[in-house]
Amino acid sequence: MTSSHLPPDNQEPDTPDFDDEDMPSGPEMEALEAELPSLARIRRFSVAAERVDWFAHVGEHPGPRTMDMAEHYADALGFPDARVALVTDWAEAATAAETLDFDSSAWEAEEQLRSALTMDALGLMSEDALQVALTHVAAAVHEPIKMSAEEALAIWDEPTDEMLDLAVGSAVQACHQAALVLAAGAEEDHPFALRFRLFEGGRWPIGVAGLSFNLF
Repeated sequence: MTSSHLPPDNQEPDTPDFDDEDMPSGPEMEALEAELPSLARIRRFSVAAERVDWFAHVGEHPGPRTMDMAEHYADALGFPDARVALVTDWAEAATAAETLDFDSSAWEAEEQLRSALTMDALGLMSEDALQVALTHVAAAVHEPIKMSAEEALAIWDEPTDEMLDLAVGSAVQACHQAALVLAAGAEEDHPFALRFRLFEGGRWPIGVAGLSFNLF
């Protein structure tokens, strides 16, 4: 993860609804940040994530840098034999996302990584502090991601119901994972950091199914 844009289960999470009560207050976050510098990094990440051009380049042919990152992600996740499969439209993307429900291997790999990061993060901060940070990230990024997804679907002249929920849920999940990377002080080439970078580049890294890493 770059310094400026630093950033679970076998189906995409439901798109959450947030209201003002869900948002940690500014003073609450500032008090925690004074005690834990890592929380300041997470807050800066949430600000940067709000400005990402989510889904801006879905369906486009990826350049060498994107392909290298996608291959690196699959390898780091534990699937070195998975080939990048380019998804060409939203209908195919929705089908690929739903297919993840029937392939537990990639989910299990991500769950192990999530659990390890959570344990590492809790060695550096309290459970309450971690929860406040992750809630703050989810609340901050949800609306910008939803608006970007709606715009991308409109450009493609696609309906926005089920596809919107799948896309937004996947992107919010990626932000949650990336925030965990920061909270745990993990390396910048952690699989979750790589996945966020693919989103940051305007793509939708849908996930590994079988020997394919589906990238929209």
